[in-house]
Amino acid sequence: MLPHVTEPTHDEAHDGAHDEAHGGALGERLNWLRAAVLGANDGIVSTAGLVVGVAGATDARSALLTAGLAGLLAGSMSMAAGEYVSVSTQRDSEKAAIAAERRELRDQPEAELEELTELLEDRGLSRDVALEAAQQLTERDALRAHARVELGIDPDQLANPWHAAWASFLAFTAGALLPLLAMVLPPAAWRLAVTVVSVLAALVLTGWTSARLGAADPRRAMLRNVAGGALAMAVTYGTGALLGAAGV
Repeated sequence: MLPHVTEPTHDEAHDGAHDEAHGGALGERLNWLRAAVLGANDGIVSTAGLVVGVAGATDARSALLTAGLAGLLAGSMSMAAGEYVSVSTQRDSEKAAIAAERRELRDQPEAELEELTELLEDRGLSRDVALEAAQQLTERDALRAHARVELGIDPDQLANPWHAAWASFLAFTAGALLPLLAMVLPPAAWRLAVTVVSVLAALVLTGWTSARLGAADPRRAMLRNVAGGALAMAVTYGTGALLGAAGV
């Protein structure tokens, strides 16, 4: 486990290791939450653009529902498949890096101890404290210590492609349901207005949430989100209206 200290004492090194682990876990959770928000945002924008585009060509509820459901399923499955492939590749890379580290620890343990010591020095420890910490970490679990300090990998928390796939599927589906329901549930005269207002409100929320998770200025994120969504709906609606007028 990685020590993180401000003074070169053994107790503080142990406390720093404890804090670092919790900080890493929190960062991982925030990354997943941010990914979920962005997945929902994609579902909102892509499905809204699709149903609004179809609405520009026809007001038939069946056509709107069919197009919306097709877009929801296609988008959610695409997101899930993409996340599964991406995270599977990441997991394979992590496993390969850990296997390589295991071989190095077996073949050249002294060099690996020196490497761990230097890495801890680079993080602010004095040479003596870094060497003591590296020795203790090596005695406890050398592979885990190198995986966390050198590779930035927790061997017990490798990326799970199935978790990523399901999270993306559910996030996109949740986002896509909003414009779909907003378009097919209200009376025909209100469909477009209800959809546009609800989508823009949802984009304000997702923009604010993603910005807060990233400790960024929420106003700029919300403006970008709303502008992008509004542009997507305007373009697709205009295209649908032109195609509908042409009888396509």
